[in-house]
Amino acid sequence: VQLQASGGGLVQAGGSLRLSCAASGRRFSNNGMGWFRQGPEKEREFVAGIGWNGDYANHADSVKGRFTISRDRSKNTIYLQMTMLKPEDTATYYCAAARRAYMGTAAEDVAYWGQGTQVTVSS
Repeated sequence: VQLQASGGGLVQAGGSLRLSCAASGRRFSNNGMGWFRQGPEKEREFVAGIGWNGDYANHADSVKGRFTISRDRSKNTIYLQMTMLKPEDTATYYCAAARRAYMGTAAEDVAYWGQGTQVTVSS
C-alpha cells in the first residue's frame, strides 16, 4: 500500500498550491482520508479530513476558509487546495488513510501514512 503525495513547493505568501495524494496497492473507497502537517520543531497536526464518499469534510480552524479537501474515488486520489497561504503554513504535508469511514483529527485515527511533500511559504 502506498500513498503518493505531490504538489508541494515554494510559494509566496498569498499564493496557492494544490496537493494530490494517489493511493495504490488497495482501494480506499470505504475509508476516510485526510491531510496532516508537521512544521519545523512542531508536532504533527491535523489539517483536513474527508469522509468515505466525500459527503463530509472537516478542516482545522487554522486553515478553514483557505484550504479545501476533496476526493475522487474513481481515481483513488485526494486533493488539498490551498489558497491565501501564510508563512506559518510552511510544513511537510502528509496524506493519510483513516481506519474508519471518516477521518478523525488524531494520528491514532490513521491506518496508513503517505510520504510527505514539502510546502514552503515565503513572506
